[in-house]
Parts: sequence; C-alpha cells; structure tokens
Amino acid sequence: QVQLVESGGGSVQPGGTLRLSCVVSGTSIRSHIMRWYRQVPGKQRELVASIDDDGNTRFGESAMGRFTIFRDNAKSTVYLGMNRVRPEDTAVYYCNLPILDVWGQGTLVTVSS
Repeated sequence: QVQLVESGGGSVQPGGTLRLSCVVSGTSIRSHIMRWYRQVPGKQRELVASIDDDGNTRFGESAMGRFTIFRDNAKSTVYLGMNRVRPEDTAVYYCNLPILDVWGQGTLVTVSS
C-alpha cells in the first residue's frame, strides 16, 4: 500500500522559513512526478509546486520566487522549502503522487505574528 506522510508544519512568523517533508512508502518515487498542494477551508485545493523525475520544477503563482521543491529519491522524500512566508500562506499542505492519485493527510502551516 502506497502511503504519503507529510511533516514539518507549524506556526511561523511572517517573513520566516519552514521546510515541509513528504515521505513516501510502498513505492519508489524515482520515476514519478511529485506535487505539493495547499488548501484553505472553503477554497479549492491549489497547486503549490511540482518536481519531475529529472528534477525540473514548476510553481504556482503564489509560490514563485519564494518556495523551493526538491527530492531525495534514495530517501523517498520530497521537500517544500517555504521562504519569506506570508499570512496568506496559511493552509493545510498536501503531498501528492499524481500517477497513483495518492495523497497524504496534510500538515497545517500557520503564518501569524
């Protein structure tokens, strides 16, 4: 059974930094695109960032220039680096393995002073 487990969420002040992790078990991520999404209650889930098997990255408009995404295939882990965070980054962040349509349980990020 494929499982994705996110961690690293928490409370951070505006302008701060946070790193989220997504550990994948039950399959190798080596050949797969991995994605991070986020969702605020009452709103649609939003794509934050994706990384393909060659390490090519894409970002949603809100994350561009502030967030990074990288992967460690040996550890079956994908990371989301969040820099210069803003209150509007407050959301539950989800890791996704699109080829199998598997999602993690989410990790809450709260940006507040």
